[in-house]
Amino acid sequence: MPIRVQNDLPVKGILEEENIFVMDERRALSQDIRPLQILILNLMPLKEDTELQILRLLSNSPLQLDITFMMVKTHHVKNGSISHLNKFYQCFEEIKENYYDGMIITGAPIEMMEFEEVDYWDELKQIFSWTEKHVTSTMFQCWGAQAALYYFYGIQKHVLSEKLSGLYWHRVLNRKIPLVRGFDDIFLCPHSRHTDVALEDLRKNPEITVLAESDEAGFFLAMADNGRKVFVQGHPEYDRMTLDKEYHRDVDKGMENVMIPRNYYPGNDPSQKPLLTWRATSTNLYFNWLNFYVYQVTPYNLYGIPEKN
Repeated sequence: MPIRVQNDLPVKGILEEENIFVMDERRALSQDIRPLQILILNLMPLKEDTELQILRLLSNSPLQLDITFMMVKTHHVKNGSISHLNKFYQCFEEIKENYYDGMIITGAPIEMMEFEEVDYWDELKQIFSWTEKHVTSTMFQCWGAQAALYYFYGIQKHVLSEKLSGLYWHRVLNRKIPLVRGFDDIFLCPHSRHTDVALEDLRKNPEITVLAESDEAGFFLAMADNGRKVFVQGHPEYDRMTLDKEYHRDVDKGMENVMIPRNYYPGNDPSQKPLLTWRATSTNLYFNWLNFYVYQVTPYNLYGIPEKN
């Protein structure tokens, strides 16, 4: 089923070439159904890459989705096109009166900074608080997950001794919870980060349920508030070549001791094309989130979103 984006969003053409059903605004107006309203706060520097990655995964749902992209106003963009942001993104002030079925808050390459040092931290705290009454379910990814766990539960992140980069094996902990329905017992998924939220810190909090973890990479998936908050400490949205681009970027910068991403290149050889081994898991995760924690929970009248008790 379709995802709805603005008519001239640049990645729309790429999605259509991949036979992904993208509905433009004109056709959507003729549909006699209510699409799910999905808000994406994109904090990643390469906006269009992240747009494409997330929209690919959302497109596998049988539900019609109406996508809105959002940016933080209190951050000076160093990478990407200002004109692209101005044309396709909205600020918090423009959408704060709206209600959304689901929201995704991405990671950001600022994990070595203390949360309070981030120039848009105050704005992000305001957005986090706003989601409690205006969004049915929010998925927080990577640094976004770490920031949300700190804001809502006071759980700190910790700096790792070396960068965690590559594909890591995870195991499912509780199959009865719909968010991991259809997952294999063990699965690969990408990580790319310098910091970590410790599993023991999550388990100390009775409000948080850990659903998937790794001996090497720590927690991957957790939830709270009956699925109104979903935390993903990883990058299931990454495409086949994303880790490759990150690795060669660091090598080209002349950085010392750049580690080859784990379990990624055939024969651990960076000249080889990586195998795509996590797409099914990632698709399943996004489908389960949309189906069980957005579509089946959200009210038909969005203004009826229940407040947190």
